[in-house]
Amino acid sequence: MKSIEAEGKTTKEAIHAALAKLGVTRDKVHVKVLSEGHHGLFGMNGLKLAKVKVTLKEDPHHQHHKS
Repeated sequence: MKSIEAEGKTTKEAIHAALAKLGVTRDKVHVKVLSEGHHGLFGMNGLKLAKVKVTLKEDPHHQHHKS
């Protein structure tokens, strides 16, 4: 299965970036949040980006059957 990691200011932005890179919609992937984004003290410094791992779901119509 193909998977990528993406970052954004929020998890929503990170997921959106990953979906754009893969060219798919949200219902076609599994999302794992690796880290939540947050601002530093009083939002002034220490910005940490959210990071997600997005993996394409297996398409049951394209599975190979072994005999």
